[in-house]
Amino acid sequence: MSRIQELFKEKNKEVLNVYVTAGYPQLNSTLTIMQSLEKSGADLIELGMPYSDPLADGPVIQASSSIALQNGMTIKKLFEQLNGFRNTISVPVILMGYMNPILQYGFEKFCADAAAVGVDGLILPDLPEFEFENEYGPIIKKHKLDFVFLVTPETTPERIKRLDALSTGFLYAVSSSSTTGKDQNMDGVSAYLQRLQGMGLKNPVLVGFGIKDKASFQAASQYANGAIIGTAFIKALEGAADVAASTEQFIRSVK
Repeated sequence: MSRIQELFKEKNKEVLNVYVTAGYPQLNSTLTIMQSLEKSGADLIELGMPYSDPLADGPVIQASSSIALQNGMTIKKLFEQLNGFRNTISVPVILMGYMNPILQYGFEKFCADAAAVGVDGLILPDLPEFEFENEYGPIIKKHKLDFVFLVTPETTPERIKRLDALSTGFLYAVSSSSTTGKDQNMDGVSAYLQRLQGMGLKNPVLVGFGIKDKASFQAASQYANGAIIGTAFIKALEGAADVAASTEQFIRSVK
């Protein structure tokens, strides 16, 4: 059983997954923020690998990616920083990113290096289902990494079932067909989440996009196993003199 599966076995309500861009706000902030996230009560950490053209990300996360790239963050640098992180961090860690820089790094090498440092899974929004099944999925599985697909309110029931069958760890329910960071009407989202809840999916469901505070986190968690917060946390780190203290303050405000 993977760390992610163990997490959901122990806790299946109000699971908090927090997204942070690696190398933001400073190049060497990442590990400090991760340690503070765990200490403050985050259940899962989603590390964004900065990319110049992040299709699913809104302006705040795009800006954090640009700053991280300017700071000198690369996949190679990230793995160097993550080397030994399991000595201080026990919560599951997922890498979220896009195929282009991973293919440049070498897909098999990327999966091997991610597994070697203690990463638990991947979210790659631009990896299509067909290519996953026929080319990349077996490599991901070989290195014992979980893989998380995204579904939206427009995804057909048949396709939701298919992506649920292919996913391991959890299913990422995008609250709307927009980019990250947009405010959501949680009443409208609730109907969609109730629909997912009634489908008998094999994976737990975490809701992302538009979750920003205690109220939206609890509303999202009502019909799902928990939620993902990204943009609001990136905003909380912006200009932070002490990233550990800012992280702790933000997580405590949500939990």
